[in-house]
Amino acid sequence: MHSVSTTSRQKRPPLQTVQSLHIPEALLKIQTVIEVTGLSESTIRRKVAEGKFPMPVRDGNRCTRWVAGSVSNWLRAKGAK
Repeated sequence: MHSVSTTSRQKRPPLQTVQSLHIPEALLKIQTVIEVTGLSESTIRRKVAEGKFPMPVRDGNRCTRWVAGSVSNWLRAKGAK
C-alpha cells in the first residue's frame, strides 16, 4: 500500500465564499447558493423547474452557475413577505 504525501497532492482551489454574493455579476456555484439560501440542492432545482427560483446560467455541458444579483433579489423578495 502506497501512502501519498501531502506535498505530492494537488492543492484544491479555494471554495467560493458567500462574499461573492456582493458582486451582482458573480456566478455562484450550487454549494454557495445552498449556503446562502439554506435550501437543499434538490429544493433549489425543483423551485427552478417551477419558476420559483432564478434560472441558472449554463457555461458548457457540465457547468451551471447562478447570477449572484438574481439570487440576492430572490432572497430580498422572500424577506419582504
